[in-house]
Amino acid sequence: MQLLLEIIVCAIHPIPGDFYFMWPTSLKQTVQSVQVPVDIILSLPMFFRLYLICRVMLLHSRLFTDASSRSIGALNRINFDTRFVLKTLMTICPGTVLLVFMLSLWIIASWTLRACESYHDTKHANILNSLWMISITFLSIGYGDIVPNTYCGRTIAIATGVMGAGCTALVVAVIARKLELSRAEKHVHNFMMDTQLTKRLKNAAANVLRETWLIYKYTKLVKKVNASRVRSHQRKFLQAIHSLRRVKMDQRKLNENQNTLVDMAKTQVQIQELVTDMHSNQSSLEKRVTKLEERLTSLQDQIEVLPSLIVSKLANPHNDSQVQFSHSDFAIHRKYSPQRRKKMLSPQQATGHTQI
Repeated sequence: MQLLLEIIVCAIHPIPGDFYFMWPTSLKQTVQSVQVPVDIILSLPMFFRLYLICRVMLLHSRLFTDASSRSIGALNRINFDTRFVLKTLMTICPGTVLLVFMLSLWIIASWTLRACESYHDTKHANILNSLWMISITFLSIGYGDIVPNTYCGRTIAIATGVMGAGCTALVVAVIARKLELSRAEKHVHNFMMDTQLTKRLKNAAANVLRETWLIYKYTKLVKKVNASRVRSHQRKFLQAIHSLRRVKMDQRKLNENQNTLVDMAKTQVQIQELVTDMHSNQSSLEKRVTKLEERLTSLQDQIEVLPSLIVSKLANPHNDSQVQFSHSDFAIHRKYSPQRRKKMLSPQQATGHTQI
């Protein structure tokens, strides 16, 4: 299906010769029909060939040509396609990608708008006027001095407006991410703010103590109380208390932000410790399973020898001394042939085996 679509897109091209058709449009509340070349209709879909640029970006990308990157992507079930390459470019250089995309969109939309409108309105005969209209439509301004008259031009204007809204949101997101402080910068900023807030807290506490002393002085240590001066110091006392509370609130907010960063670091360390413990427990469990398998194997060997012992006991119930074998005898009995066993055993043991 994809190959068929590519063949159809690449097969679209202008027809040799001069062919025209009548294109009706409404201009200034009047319906007019203009003779337009067929090449205009065929030249607009030719912009679909721009997908080849994405194909070239994919084939020449370092992620696509590097075997190690592709193997890691295959293990994580990631397809190395054009979308993945564009995402990586947006992560590495978002400003450059957005700038190239917007300029390309403006140029292509201006050319297509001029191709659709130039035969109906003389204002669009100049590509700069079409570029001006695309720009103000992209930025959602819309002065209204130049407007599209055909359905083709209106469709291009609507698509440009939608693209402009999306690109504007992306530009705002990129700028916000660039203005955000890094982790090291946040630590430095928090340290500086903590120092400043500590100084402000000391000054506010000193102001509270000073105003308290002055109020006590002008109410208790003087012969005649000056009411206006006392009220003035009381107002300053309340302002000092308010500033002290505000500084404490700022310190609390700063400590919460610092605790968030510290908690994230502690959580990461704890996760690493848990992973290390899991690996160590897994290795010890594997060793225990291996030992258990060895014991089961030895037990199975002993169970296989048990029937021969039972048969020997039942054959000579009154001569148990002649059929008692050592562990080495059992090994010889299982491993070697009867002739070989007779040579390796002693004469008494060989006689006992023969009787069995």
